[in-house]
Amino acid sequence: MRVLGIETSCDETGVAIYDTERGLLAHRLFSQVKMHAEYGGVVPELASRDHIQRVLPLIDEVLTAAELKLKDLEGIAYTSGPGLIGALMVGASIARSLAWGLKIPAVGVHHMEGHLLAPMLEPEPPQLPFVALLVSGGHTMLVDVPRIGEYQILGESVDDAAGEAFDKTAKLLGLAYPGGPLLAKLAEQGRAGVYKFPRPMTDRPGCDFSFSGLKTFSLTTWQNSTQTEQDKADIAQAFEEAVVETLFIKCKRALEQTGRKTLVIAGGVGANKRLRQRLKDLKAQVYFPRLEFCTDNGAMIAYAGALRLQAGAVAEPPVIQPRPRWPLTELAALAS
Repeated sequence: MRVLGIETSCDETGVAIYDTERGLLAHRLFSQVKMHAEYGGVVPELASRDHIQRVLPLIDEVLTAAELKLKDLEGIAYTSGPGLIGALMVGASIARSLAWGLKIPAVGVHHMEGHLLAPMLEPEPPQLPFVALLVSGGHTMLVDVPRIGEYQILGESVDDAAGEAFDKTAKLLGLAYPGGPLLAKLAEQGRAGVYKFPRPMTDRPGCDFSFSGLKTFSLTTWQNSTQTEQDKADIAQAFEEAVVETLFIKCKRALEQTGRKTLVIAGGVGANKRLRQRLKDLKAQVYFPRLEFCTDNGAMIAYAGALRLQAGAVAEPPVIQPRPRWPLTELAALAS
């Protein structure tokens, strides 16, 4: 089954074609980072308008790259949530319209399920069952995955997600947008041990996270410092170390709790070098998607949608209902 995937949940337009027999045929991505940088963050209305301009040309590009025509498609998958409602509406409207015109099924995909399954696109994918750490700008959660489509949330952030804390801390330190990657780069120049940050919620049982306090701690530390460039780098290093160590402790706890031997990392923060290095110390097999599939992309949506359609997902009625908030636990299990 050849499935077109469309991702428009936030500020990146991703389109891809996945074939259940041949694998990923083509994928393209357009990032709106430069446009939003002027405003210091994502402007939802601008994001929606840009998606409108990008989706159809990107579909043409992936069809050309895969040497296919629209009539060769057998299904369309699109991100139906969570995300920015206007941005989600763009992808959903285009996907549903194309599916209706081509008389093929369309299926909405949970954005976080797409991220969770991204490592399955690798030449050597992880074997089920596994524990997944979904760590991005909007979400941080640990999920037990006995099989694809069956998910049990072991813990999640009670406030800011890890990526959100990275971006907000970068902003208060005066770094440009998007701040997370810039803060991680600055942390490479920091001196270990100059500042000691707390590891939130690691002194209590469970796998929930809390990162909002680290922002306040960073701000207070910065205000009480001499505010030199070296101070800024040292604070960035201490902040990153605290987040990474917290994630490490919680991942170890989740593996012990479930008895799993495999950990899958997904989401934008999964590209963090320090996190990748630290998780190698776990007594488990750790899988990461390639860097281009850590952030939002159409390939993960095409793959997740193809699995659902192949497993017998019923074509949706012609009603476009994106969900800006959509708990992962609401997903129905796929057929074996």
